[in-house]
Amino acid sequence: MDKQFAVKVENGQKGVNGEPSVGPIYRNLLAKDGFPPLDSDLKTTWDVFRNSVEKYPDNKMLGWREFVDGKWGPYLWKSYKTVYEEVLNAAAALRASGIGPGCKVGIYGANCPQWIVAMEACNAQSYISVPLYDTLGPGAVNFILDHAEVDVVFVQDKKVKELLNPDCIHTQRLKLIVCFTSMKEDEKKKADSMGIKSYAWNEFLHMGSKHPSELHTPEPSAICTIMYTSGTSGDPKGVIITHENATINIRGVDLFMEQFEDKMTVDDVYLSFLPLAHILDRMIEEYFIRKGASVGFYHGDINALRDDMMELKPTFLAGVPRVLERIHEGVLKGLEEVNPRRRKIFHLLYNYKLRWMKAGYKQKYASPLADLLAFRKVKNRLGGRIRLIVSGGAPLSSEVEEFLRVTSCAFVLQGYGMTETCGLATLGFPDEMCMLGTVGSPFVYTDFRLVEVPEMGYDPLSDPPRGEICVKGKTSFSGYYKNPELTNEVIKDGWFHTGDIGEMQPNGVVKIIDRKKHLIKLSQGEYIALEYLEKVYGITPIIEDIWVYGDSFKSSLVAVVVPSKEHSEKWAHQNGLKVSYSELCNHTQLREYILSELKSTAERNKLRGFEHIKGVIVEPETFEGEKDLLTATMKKRRDKLLNRYKAGIDNVYKNLIVTKR
Repeated sequence: MDKQFAVKVENGQKGVNGEPSVGPIYRNLLAKDGFPPLDSDLKTTWDVFRNSVEKYPDNKMLGWREFVDGKWGPYLWKSYKTVYEEVLNAAAALRASGIGPGCKVGIYGANCPQWIVAMEACNAQSYISVPLYDTLGPGAVNFILDHAEVDVVFVQDKKVKELLNPDCIHTQRLKLIVCFTSMKEDEKKKADSMGIKSYAWNEFLHMGSKHPSELHTPEPSAICTIMYTSGTSGDPKGVIITHENATINIRGVDLFMEQFEDKMTVDDVYLSFLPLAHILDRMIEEYFIRKGASVGFYHGDINALRDDMMELKPTFLAGVPRVLERIHEGVLKGLEEVNPRRRKIFHLLYNYKLRWMKAGYKQKYASPLADLLAFRKVKNRLGGRIRLIVSGGAPLSSEVEEFLRVTSCAFVLQGYGMTETCGLATLGFPDEMCMLGTVGSPFVYTDFRLVEVPEMGYDPLSDPPRGEICVKGKTSFSGYYKNPELTNEVIKDGWFHTGDIGEMQPNGVVKIIDRKKHLIKLSQGEYIALEYLEKVYGITPIIEDIWVYGDSFKSSLVAVVVPSKEHSEKWAHQNGLKVSYSELCNHTQLREYILSELKSTAERNKLRGFEHIKGVIVEPETFEGEKDLLTATMKKRRDKLLNRYKAGIDNVYKNLIVTKR
């Protein structure tokens, strides 16, 4: 029998009286006889930090780079002890400013040491930290300040103007603004005129050192943070995470990691670039703090991440698929530039190592020779010390995952979770090829089951078992802040309904195959899963990114396509079109070529006729950037995309009707 990665603790049940069927309840193997006992030293996130300060006072904790003489310098470090002193001063200064326990403290800015100091100061005084983010645009910051009743904001210097923007009307409810560095004179004046006290970072810490006070440390059941998640439509939702949620999650990772021979040590280094306002980066940093290890922050430019990697030489990298896809593309591009013989050798070694990995060998023993000859270079592109790469936030394509497993000389695994599950609901195991393309098995403190979605034809009692993923456990959130309707919509009988569709493999491993919400019904009554189609069409070489659109009043699909600049220009050159890139994107010939390429992708993937794309808008600019079209985890915000392209889409549909006639 195949190795099992989960245990069934309760059987499924067929639905009666119109209720959906429910699949069996699965647990992690470590929880087969009940959930493991908790750690009595770890009741709050403040305990996590304080214990590490006592154990590892001189270890490097937080690293950052400064801009010196026109370039980014080496990493500078603060020890656990130094950070602790700063935290005590910040906590005392907040108390001296009249901020009482239970108050909400906003943190607004890119990842940096001050972010963590502000977060730990909240943990020390029973304040509730509320990350404010960026990628949601100024409207969301305004919404969160009001909705969460924020009293204080810690803010990065370049975000101060967003906060003092007249459109951000709820800034006026603030009592205090503390800048990560220092504010401009006119910004200070503006804050003064609104009756808000403002401080530069050092000034604030100094004030705290002059007014030391007792800490009001939190209870485990107290709220640690309210984390707003964008959702792909509507206002952000505030997910309530308690200290207990966070510490049980940390305990679960401890127990999970104890099973493997490779241990995490105090010398491990994490490169932090995913937003700290998100659960994935936040929980990883909490865990690194738990272990007395080091976190180095990127210098703020995601396109220059490679420079930070070479400088920091991290041992752990967590990314969303887009970041890992870029690494994959970078290596493939490098391969195109070497002579054909070397390229052939690379592919031979790749297949050779893959064969041994599939036969059950650990990646480090599968082919040391191939690692030495070919893959060491890939490892060096990532700084040379990477031991573990984790992908989260969205599904990673199996092609990229396999490529990184073979060539990065590191463990590569996917996990699955959301803010609502405190980051982890399932987690992959290192060195298990059967987990390729999956998100692993249920997490240590999680009950996991699938529930029938009749309108999509997903049934957890059929073979293979498929349905909406539902989880229950001590790491799941207690609800959305001030939104009982939405809370009751997603939490039923203690089970959190994720909206993701999973398929249970016979070995207890989960595959994410679909999303419940992004189903649309075309006018002929056919259901279409848009995200799935975007994944399929996205592999077309001419396409950099694609947003597929359809609605229930139309019988066909259209799309906005961001072409690959390189491929388009190559195609234009071959077809004798001598025009600029932006003119090329308006060219009928390119549009027709893109449609024909989409059509062949659809045929190759055996898509049904109504899943074919009948018309496209060609967009020269990517969806990334300041346009507010993507959530921070790079998921498409369909409502915003529709607003932006509505006129163009109507036009494409009009032309389709004309050509039909």
